[in-house]
Amino acid sequence: MLCASNFLFTASFQMMIPELPDYLTRLGGREYIGLIIALFTLTAGVSRPFSGKITDTVGRVPVMAFGSIVCFLCGFLYPYLLTVGGFLTLRLVHGFSTGTKPTATSAYVADIVPANRRGEAMGMLGLFTAMGMSLGPAIGSWLAESFSMNVMFWTSSAFALLSILILIQMPETLVNTQPFRFRLLRLRKEEIFDRQAIPPFVVLLLQSFSSGVVLTVVSGLSSSLGITNKGLFFSVYTLASLAVRLIFSRSSDRHGRVPVLLVSTSVLVMAMATLMFTHSTLLFWTAAVLFGMSWGMNSPTITAWTADLSDEATRGRAMATMYIALEAGIGIGAVVSGWLLNRFGVAQGMYVSFGVAAGLALLAVGYLATRQR
Repeated sequence: MLCASNFLFTASFQMMIPELPDYLTRLGGREYIGLIIALFTLTAGVSRPFSGKITDTVGRVPVMAFGSIVCFLCGFLYPYLLTVGGFLTLRLVHGFSTGTKPTATSAYVADIVPANRRGEAMGMLGLFTAMGMSLGPAIGSWLAESFSMNVMFWTSSAFALLSILILIQMPETLVNTQPFRFRLLRLRKEEIFDRQAIPPFVVLLLQSFSSGVVLTVVSGLSSSLGITNKGLFFSVYTLASLAVRLIFSRSSDRHGRVPVLLVSTSVLVMAMATLMFTHSTLLFWTAAVLFGMSWGMNSPTITAWTADLSDEATRGRAMATMYIALEAGIGIGAVVSGWLLNRFGVAQGMYVSFGVAAGLALLAVGYLATRQR
């Protein structure tokens, strides 16, 4: 049930991504393309400490349901906010969805799965998440091309609604729950950041910059290569991610979290370097496969690593800390690449963006190698 809900939730917001740059351009906001992802990840990151605390006090299921409700409402409202300011405001609000649901979902999985099978369980959850990421962009682009952008937005809203209906049937796993009170939103300094999650935080921050670049730049690269369906890159890399998860789902349980992350991050460096020099569809699809392979190993392993390092009583906070790194990295990657596109032009801007992403991923390899020693 959790996997099914995650599939629908992920497909809901992911199906919009390939079409939003052109959509914002038609609204007259081409210079704000970098903010499409940056604003989304800003509120996701800001909401993480709050979602971590609520997950550890009120419960896992209510926080997951809140995230899906935000997706449902935002998908429904996009067709009615037809100004650049309205669109960007809605992107800001939409970010609360991924700032809440994944935090509670990861804590829920850690509650119900033995520690020696966390990598496998996170891989299974990630499998369905990746399916949503794979099918969502392709479905979204098809709906936009065959019908309209409004139909795509409303379909996104419908997917989110279905994910809510599934969550209603799930039992709560937090033993000592509290009713929600607004004073729970007052955070002490130690509740904002979990120090035990610092190693995963550093690695994920450096890794996820590349995701921000890909989300912002790849649709333009697709068009320059004559690929009309801008969601296909996302589908290919996610299918590669699915294959890796199926084959290597227990690798980090057997060989350790850091060794697996060393391999996966090295593959990420290769993916970004390949995109940097892409001038043909062969290199484009090769980079998509490498990118998917890296995240197919990265995501479940780093989530399991965070669960390993966390205390049971503050597991939600640890997961929130890890996801802050994800949103910060994606947001910074989106803003930087958007600025580079405007500063240097499309061709050179893409080249530099992918180069910076490769360099930061290489720094993550160095940090992991130090941890391993």
